[in-house]
Amino acid sequence: MADPISANNMAASLPLADVHLPPAPGFWPLAWGWWLCILIALAGLFFLIFKLKQHLQQQEARKEALLHLKKMNNPSQFNEINLLLRQTAMTYYPREQVAGLTGQHWLAFLDSQLKEQHRGFIALSDNWQQGLFSPQGLEQLAFSNCYQQAERWLKKAHFPARGTFKPASQEVSNV
Repeated sequence: MADPISANNMAASLPLADVHLPPAPGFWPLAWGWWLCILIALAGLFFLIFKLKQHLQQQEARKEALLHLKKMNNPSQFNEINLLLRQTAMTYYPREQVAGLTGQHWLAFLDSQLKEQHRGFIALSDNWQQGLFSPQGLEQLAFSNCYQQAERWLKKAHFPARGTFKPASQEVSNV
């Protein structure tokens, strides 16, 4: 058998270079999979920003109408409240659908934009008709109920995105 001391002496006497390890892999340049993940994340981010901007633009008319409504707190301004609701509706729906609605059809249209638990225009139709057409106007309590319903409609109505409205039925009525 070979002597272990002589094997060590022999290895020490050989002119061998130290083993050099390659550098650890770095983070740069990125593999193609990471570039794909970054691209997908950026596309998703741009899509979310676009949708958020679109949503905020759609809500501008609603916010402005709510600001105008807060200034109308007198029963003598009842016609202006009705006009404000009509203008807001025409912002989100085609003019042909909204402009010709009057009376019960108008109130039914307003109710149809709300969830069942928030509807109330038809229930308040006598007050609405009196407020719009009666020379004596509304009492404060009736005005307050109509005002709250108008405010509820402006806050909770489900409006379609601009340009995406599709009427449920094709009713044509010339008034």
